[in-house]
Order: sequence, then structure tokens, then C-alpha cells
Amino acid sequence: MDQELKASLIETYDRHAKERDKSEIEPWKAEERDYFLNLLKKEQKKFLLEIGAGPGRDSKFFKDNGLEVIAIDISTEMVKLCKKKGLKAYVMDFYNLKFYPETFDAVWALNCLLHVPKKNLPKVLEGIRNVLKPNGLFYMGVYGGPDSEGVWEDDHYWPQRFFVFYTDEHIQEVVQEYFELVYFKTIPTGGEIHFQSLILRKK
Repeated sequence: MDQELKASLIETYDRHAKERDKSEIEPWKAEERDYFLNLLKKEQKKFLLEIGAGPGRDSKFFKDNGLEVIAIDISTEMVKLCKKKGLKAYVMDFYNLKFYPETFDAVWALNCLLHVPKKNLPKVLEGIRNVLKPNGLFYMGVYGGPDSEGVWEDDHYWPQRFFVFYTDEHIQEVVQEYFELVYFKTIPTGGEIHFQSLILRKK
């Protein structure tokens, strides 16, 4: 990750960690999470890595539902909040996943890979594939619709964040270079940008 971009994101999420910890999960995000959990249970998958875990809300949900979970985030303040929830959590970015190959049954990544510059996404996807066991599942949730990349000028967070958006067709093309596409769904969120939900399997 570009060091200037990484430093800016760390500052932003450190600053807004407590605010994000207090926010309630949106119902459609809870439905996506439930769907993935049910799939993991059906396939008897136990060991999950959450990347970009934020304050650990989703990691705690998966842990409370019987999974063994490790949470990572680039924000020290976010990782502190994860640990307060009793989670195994580490300060780590998704460019350098410091785990043995084929460690995890599943990876959960909700609204974090949208900070990855397009030129760098292949490296990140390769890293995620590397830590997944054969037949492992990867949930990737991002926003998209338009095709763009850059600092979001209307962002109310400060420093303002760098976001990347793909068209529905393009994001599917990119991920299928590395994974089998199990599930793709779009969820309207108002305006031209919508949520893109992908479940992927290690080939």
C-alpha cells in the first residue's frame, strides 16, 4: 500500500474508531452476514479471518456463532476495540498477511478492499487466496456501480478517504482471475452507487 495513503487511512480510522464502534449495523448488512454464516456452517468451516475488521462487530458475531476468528486492521484504535470484545486481533494490513499458507477456512472483508488502488488489487487478492485453504470461501463486500478511483470529496471523515469503485461487470472480471464466483448480488443504497456482495471460492 502506498505509505501516504496508508498513513491517511490509519489517521482517519483511529480518529473515528469510537464513533464507528457505537454505530448500529444496517439490516441489509446483517442479512449478508447471516447468509455467509449459514454457508460456512453448511460446509463445516470453522476458522475465519476478518480483514479490515474495524471495531470488531462482525468478528464478534462470527465468534459468538461458534467460529474461531482472527481480526486484523491497520488502525491501532480499532484493534484495541476488537481486543476489548475478547477477540484475537492484530494490527496488520491486507497487503502483508502474516499467516501461513492455507491457514483459514474463510475470509470476511466488508467495506475495506474499496480502499485498494486498482493497480494493487491483484496483489491483495493473491494474498487472500494464499492464506485460504483449498475450497475456502471469501466474502468481499464493496461499493460500486460507477467506475472511479480517488479521494471522496464529500466524505465527512477527516482526513477524507480514498475510495475505489468498479462497475458490476468489471469487479466480477477482476476477482474471477483468482477465485470461482459463487454469488454476486447488488443492493441499492440510494444514488448511483450501490453495494456489491460477492462470495468467492478458492479454486
